[in-house]
Amino acid sequence: MLRVYIDKEGGVLVDDCAIVSRQISGVLDVEDPIAVEYTLEVSSPGMERPLFTIEQFAKYAGEQVKIKLRSPFEGRRNFQGLLRGVEEQDVVVQVEDHEFLLPIDMIDKANIIPSFD
Repeated sequence: MLRVYIDKEGGVLVDDCAIVSRQISGVLDVEDPIAVEYTLEVSSPGMERPLFTIEQFAKYAGEQVKIKLRSPFEGRRNFQGLLRGVEEQDVVVQVEDHEFLLPIDMIDKANIIPSFD
């Protein structure tokens, strides 16, 4: 499975995914960089948007997030709370009354928790 996420201001439409899928397929068919059979999936990040880069964590400050670490930090691997922002290469998350500075290289998985307010 080759999964590609696309994003743009104002949101991603199904037509956007179709256009990008055709463009990527055309390049992959010519270049043939993947030797085995694969399925190409092009989609938007969705409501539970995954966060990968320090820039994404900075952009979504103020959102509720769920973060899973590769190894325990201060005795825990899972954090759910308010994304406060970033400080250098640390992600700042407030869980109840405690603020954690999580090194970005320790983060295994991070997602926005959708709000339906």
